[in-house]
Amino acid sequence: MIEIIVTYMEVFVNFMNTGGVVMWVLFGLNLLLWYGLGYRYLVLKRGTLGNVRRQIDKHLKRGEKQSMRGLLDYAIADALNATREASALGLKVKYHIYDALFPYITIIGKYSTLVKTIVILAPLVGLLGTVMGMIETFDALTTGSMFSQGASISGGISKALFTTELGLVVAVPGLILGKILDKKEERFALEFEQIADTLSAKEDRDEI
Repeated sequence: MIEIIVTYMEVFVNFMNTGGVVMWVLFGLNLLLWYGLGYRYLVLKRGTLGNVRRQIDKHLKRGEKQSMRGLLDYAIADALNATREASALGLKVKYHIYDALFPYITIIGKYSTLVKTIVILAPLVGLLGTVMGMIETFDALTTGSMFSQGASISGGISKALFTTELGLVVAVPGLILGKILDKKEERFALEFEQIADTLSAKEDRDEI
């Protein structure tokens, strides 16, 4: 088993070294990208069905017995607590609710900039690696070292294009998944506003 792992590791290292140091940079960017996407996927899980008003009514009916299934449930619970505290202290309810929701507003946007930056950066880094590889190939042609080693022009160009390929492999899934998660983030932001508006209206009618 260990020998198989070592063999695969050697194949992987040899493949990465084919494209030079840029391949390792792209590999690092790929790890960061999927870490950011994974974090955002786990955080942006709604967990419950139904609109905001229905979820608030469930929390009001069940109180502490309400099971927490996702980010929206926790946000509603904290917003309800903030509403009750603001009412008891005679403070402006809506502002107090936004203060309670601020950590959630922050967390839904975490790593969004990282993902977008890597999606833009990865193809450019891949292109840089290709340019560097092409320069090395033509430099070898000029000096004649490529022919002396039995290598071909097509082989050198093929190796140079590895980095462009990997750059696109990193960027395309990140672009697609990033857009999907951005839509979820926008939905949460809208729902947080609905929570504040709904609870403020209920407080004015003394329903909380």
